[in-house]
Amino acid sequence: MNILDYAKGVERMVNPMRVGKTLSLQPRMRYIPKWLGKKMVLSAAKKSDKMPFVVEPYCSFLFYELKEPSKIQKYLPNDFVPAKASVFEGGPEKYYGVVSMFRIHTSVFWGSRAELYLMAENSKTGLLSWIMMDYISDTISYDEKSGLKAPDVSKAVMTTTCEGDFVCDMETLDKRKFVKCEMSLLNAKMQKLDPRFWIEGNTSIAYGRLAGEADGDLFSLTFFPEEMKQALFVPLSDVRNVKVSDNADIGGVLDMAASFPFAQHMLSDSPGNHTHYGSAEKLRTAALDVDFSKIKGL
Repeated sequence: MNILDYAKGVERMVNPMRVGKTLSLQPRMRYIPKWLGKKMVLSAAKKSDKMPFVVEPYCSFLFYELKEPSKIQKYLPNDFVPAKASVFEGGPEKYYGVVSMFRIHTSVFWGSRAELYLMAENSKTGLLSWIMMDYISDTISYDEKSGLKAPDVSKAVMTTTCEGDFVCDMETLDKRKFVKCEMSLLNAKMQKLDPRFWIEGNTSIAYGRLAGEADGDLFSLTFFPEEMKQALFVPLSDVRNVKVSDNADIGGVLDMAASFPFAQHMLSDSPGNHTHYGSAEKLRTAALDVDFSKIKGL
């Protein structure tokens, strides 16, 4: 197994017709209790331990330095504490809140998402972790608190232009949450990323208390570490018209921006399934050993 074969394997697990059928079923879910919908998803996931997870080019990030990291403790699950980290290799370590903006296709949903993360350390394992605080999307979603969710965004814009601009314009139907950003990528330069932030962090992901339960149900992505080796460093002078709702009042200051000019091919743990690697070496071994003919994909 190499990176190219892995990318092909992940893509082949995505069937657009099956995605369409799943999307057509979602409106009917509103007529059943939330607990039952969640139970149905977890039941299906027991038969399908991995989900293909393709993040399309140009997934982009805004990094907010948190001046008062103690304010975010109440949003973290049990056994997690705010932690300093570097975005790019050799960069300064800071407390960060992260806004990610991307288009994605999987075996069950396809569309645009904007997500808010806090960077924290698992006090039990010592692993830097991405804690998903909240998200908005124009397609169906699933989290451990809400279960299967209908889209909360209409007419989302997530694209690039022939002039080198990345554009995100998303707002929920109730106008309470929004992520809007434009950035020129013409002056952006590829730089090496910090392995702890990107590789270790993506093997230890949990939902924060706004989107999950207090126990911090952990899951991991499976990918070749090279997927997180480098990204475009975008000068803040080329980032404009940024508007991000701060309903959690984390009070961050925009400090950095980055973008991935290539697709990232991963396998995500299905809901209720938990894979924990804990190191880049174990992650690489797992990716090398993937046998797509034996994966029961969601």
